[in-house]
This record gives sequence, C-alpha cells and structure tokens, in this order.
Amino acid sequence: MDYTIVWSLKAAKQMEKLDRSIAKRIYEKVDQLRQNPERYVEKLVSYPYYRLRIGDFRVIIDIQSQTLTVLILKVGHRSDVYKR
Repeated sequence: MDYTIVWSLKAAKQMEKLDRSIAKRIYEKVDQLRQNPERYVEKLVSYPYYRLRIGDFRVIIDIQSQTLTVLILKVGHRSDVYKR
C-alpha cells in the first residue's frame, strides 16, 4: 500500500520561496516516502513528528498510519526549521 503525500499550506508556501534546484531535490526525496516513510525519517525528540533530512534542509512530517497519509508540515533550512 502506498501512502498519500499531503502538503500543508505553510509547507507549500515555504517551498515556493526556495531555490528551484533545492525544491526539486526536496520534492524527489519526499516522493520516496510513498512506499515506506519510516525508512527515511527520524523521530523528533519530545514531538509526535518526524524529520526528513535533505542536505542542509529539513522537512517536518506527520505519518498517519491509520489513513496511510504523510502530512508535510514544515520545510526549511536546518538552522531555523525547528523554531516555533
């Protein structure tokens, strides 16, 4: 069973601001999550979310196993993606 990838409005806007080459790398990596998302991500400490690492950029995601959905919450440089 493949997971459905859903981009939050916030994450979509953050992607628009990125350089095209970086955005392309992120889209390609996120697309790999369709098969087995747990394989590529790491659990965040003290949060119910996961992170996906793409070079210096991070994608914060929520894996919803019941509905087979990967929700992309935030995208950004590692220096500021973890700030609230």
